[in-house]
Amino acid sequence: MIRHVRVLPVLLLTPLLLTACGSEKAGAGGAPGSPSAATPAAAAPDTGAGELRVRAQAMGVAPELVYVTEAPGFTLAQQSVGVLGDDGFSATWVDGGTNALLRLAVDRGTITAGTCPEQPVGDMSGEHTTCERDGKAWYRTGAGRHEYALPEEGHVVRVSAETDAVPRDVLRAAALAAHRPDTAETDRLLPSAEPAPATPVERGDLPPFGDGAPDNHVDVGG
Repeated sequence: MIRHVRVLPVLLLTPLLLTACGSEKAGAGGAPGSPSAATPAAAAPDTGAGELRVRAQAMGVAPELVYVTEAPGFTLAQQSVGVLGDDGFSATWVDGGTNALLRLAVDRGTITAGTCPEQPVGDMSGEHTTCERDGKAWYRTGAGRHEYALPEEGHVVRVSAETDAVPRDVLRAAALAAHRPDTAETDRLLPSAEPAPATPVERGDLPPFGDGAPDNHVDVGG
């Protein structure tokens, strides 16, 4: 069920060590050209996944619920990125020419033929919802909006827009393009987890002596 958006580290994945096949020890020599001749190297840490995890958790979002999408003419509205419900994810893309909005929302749960009509499109609770199966997704309409909902393991990815603002084929393409972000996309999508440096605020009206209270002295005559 779609819920309202609340406005807006964790251990890195341990590198996996590759070992040689069979009973030979890793790094054991072999005949030139044989599979055991090369020394297995340790896999590099997945720094992209680690950065996604740190940034998402700093926002209060479950890392596995962070998705990104794309559509021709639409760009991410950075200020729209935030938490959905308890630990879900939401972000909006804007068409610079028409100001049409594409909203991506990912939250825990599922959607079936039985529950689809009961779940409102967007945040319009109490409105009638129609559902149509479209491949692995559900095409849903209601309250002047339409949406593609894609059930995933333990969560649902939704891409919605106003019916008159975004054509169905554009909406469908954006929904099918939704995916887990790579390192570069994570950097563009999520704010940095580093806290802003604490800078003391300087008060110009505080005297350098006494108890530090503001000087409210008034001359004779007011």
